[in-house]
Amino acid sequence: MDFRTTIHTTDNQGIMHHSDSYMMLGSCFSDNMGNKLRAAMVDVDVNPFGTIYNPYSIATSLERLMTGESERGIDLFEAGGVWNSYHFHSRYSLPDKQATLEKMNARIAAAHQRLATCNTLIITLGTAVVYRLKSTGEVVANCHKVPQHHFTRTMASVDEMTATLGATLERLHAFNPGLRVIFTLSPIRHIADGLQVNSLSKASLRVTIDNLNRAYKDFTGYFPAYEIMLDDLRDYRFYAPDMVHPSEVAIEYMWQVFQATYFDDASTQAIARCERVTKRLNHRPMSSNREVVERFNADTRSVVRNLAKEYPYIKRIKEIQNILSVQ
Repeated sequence: MDFRTTIHTTDNQGIMHHSDSYMMLGSCFSDNMGNKLRAAMVDVDVNPFGTIYNPYSIATSLERLMTGESERGIDLFEAGGVWNSYHFHSRYSLPDKQATLEKMNARIAAAHQRLATCNTLIITLGTAVVYRLKSTGEVVANCHKVPQHHFTRTMASVDEMTATLGATLERLHAFNPGLRVIFTLSPIRHIADGLQVNSLSKASLRVTIDNLNRAYKDFTGYFPAYEIMLDDLRDYRFYAPDMVHPSEVAIEYMWQVFQATYFDDASTQAIARCERVTKRLNHRPMSSNREVVERFNADTRSVVRNLAKEYPYIKRIKEIQNILSVQ
């Protein structure tokens, strides 16, 4: 007897590889999968503007990365003792205005170079609910806890989102003709406005993605994270205690499906090796004995050297070796 419906994807597509570079943009799910890719030593740039949820802000961010347009001092505002930008997540907000600008612009410059050369861009849409700043009419990526009366809240239509993201996809294809774009729909529930609004929002985003995949099928695709969460796992035990975000078990399951879908068998084996090494790198020996610590560090360097010999095309290993050499 079957007690669940498994979401089937086309396995072993082999379109992702350690020798390639990637970028992820969008909601918290981008951070979740990005962390998994990093642990697998995949060369990935995750959310250069921080977490972004709505399609308009994602499109604006991509347009910004294509032009490399810098953030300006006039774009920043002070609140809560730090300087903020409506284009960036609060992780970039600092007490010093110039330091905030430098941090943001360094991130834009690096991501501009990455987007021009990377092989795959993974975009995760989170919500169709958008907030516009009343004073300018612009859609904000983050409200930074500014009082709600400064914004107007609307639900973007499928036609609007399709047109906006479609225009951005066309410019992306001209900017980096070899770029592949994979869309996902975030399984994270936005319940602040109620489950009915969340359902309408997710449905609108899913139709938008389908429109884009049909119009730009030559270089776009879809990974069914949303369907895996709702129809395959389909149980509150796969949610975190907040009943909104997927649990670690759910994220790990989706990561396994993601691997099986886009990586070939050889790459999957390399990922398993890299993940074990990453766990070792994150481990610190619980000993005050200097000889024990030095022996552990020497063994770690040896493990990394062996990994580099076996997989010389993994770019991040060289970075790790440089870090280990100065420890």
